[in-house]
Amino acid sequence: MAVEVLGAHRILSPRLHRRKRKIAAGVLHSASLAGICSFTPTTDKWNICRLISSHRHSMVSQNSSSATAIGSSTTSSSGTYGESKRVWVWTESKQVMTAAVERGWNTFVFPSQSRELADEWSSIALIDTLFIEEGAILDGENRRVATMLEVANPKELELLQPEKALGENVVVDLLDWQVIPAENIVAAFQGSGKTVFAVSKTALEAQVFFEALEHGLGGVVLKIEEVKAVLDLKDYFDRRDEVSNILSLTKAVVTRVQVAGMGDRVCVDLCSLMRPGEGLLVGSFARGLFLVHSECLESNYIASRPFRVNAGPVHAYVAVPGGKTSYLSELKAGKEVILVDQKGHQRTAIVGRVKIETRPLILVEAKRDSDDQTFYSILVQNAETVALVCPSKERELQKTAIPVTSLKVGDEILVRLQGGARHTGIEIQEFIVEK
Repeated sequence: MAVEVLGAHRILSPRLHRRKRKIAAGVLHSASLAGICSFTPTTDKWNICRLISSHRHSMVSQNSSSATAIGSSTTSSSGTYGESKRVWVWTESKQVMTAAVERGWNTFVFPSQSRELADEWSSIALIDTLFIEEGAILDGENRRVATMLEVANPKELELLQPEKALGENVVVDLLDWQVIPAENIVAAFQGSGKTVFAVSKTALEAQVFFEALEHGLGGVVLKIEEVKAVLDLKDYFDRRDEVSNILSLTKAVVTRVQVAGMGDRVCVDLCSLMRPGEGLLVGSFARGLFLVHSECLESNYIASRPFRVNAGPVHAYVAVPGGKTSYLSELKAGKEVILVDQKGHQRTAIVGRVKIETRPLILVEAKRDSDDQTFYSILVQNAETVALVCPSKERELQKTAIPVTSLKVGDEILVRLQGGARHTGIEIQEFIVEK
């Protein structure tokens, strides 16, 4: 059983820190006497702590004679398997420590000679301290929490096997290259029950470790001295968490379809294959983005291109991660966009190429209903391969999308409604008129 202290992300004064430690210890003692497995105080004005089962919020490591529980410092990430990834921080910077604790990462790794620094930080923040000593990572009572291994060449990598690593946690320091070793480690330890950490010196390295062979390593030890790395890694987790949220899409009725003349339109070719019903959110006004279908459907006119969205003219907004928008003209290789399907499920995709060419355009306007004064607008290429996604209807055969060449007043399509005012792609509260 472990104690999770609520508000542990905040830096505490030494006096308040000691008071909370005493209260938490008293609650834990009382709970152990009563045999309670789960307890959440409701009347304590401090709302200090709750007891939680160790299999959910603690990291347990065993050797032949002892077991130790360490705060997990996990961040939920919504990768392919929806796993929870762990982050430990290795730093001598108090600014980095503060930034990490404020973002929920409160397990810190120190060299064995830095116990005074660990004690100092423990007096001002609720943190778990670990120490590196002779190939092991120990807690404050010198109990093994993890085995630490350095890998400098392919031969040493081949010798790294689950049965040779003591304890439930293994920290690997890859001294040279990262990507292929990370993939090999994921393959070797898959199904072993052990959590493998990799020492990472940047947020980008950490991302490589978390995404190796899709499954990724279980955690990273972020060895840094710059606050930016903490911010970048937290931003990465936030973007992964965002994918697990379902976007609210609204049914709208087409009120106008009109040929508009020539313009510069943008084809967005992605590094991912899209499925029927998926596309990009695009619109002339940020207040309402249309779900423009990919070219994954078979056509009599041209071969299927499931990596492409013929998105619209250069001026149009397109949804990107973080709840932001970008102009289609700003997209380029390496940037990320959001793919959305009929039911609002979303995922991120990397832009591989953008093509801007002059093509004939068609204007489409829509409203939520006939009485609504607000309308939404999009221009797209006037071509049979360009389509807008329709609402999905259960127990009824329904087209996935309607080609804009067949679109007519009264047809139903999907739009994403949001705030209209934007500053550098970020939604702001401001009076604005777009027409």
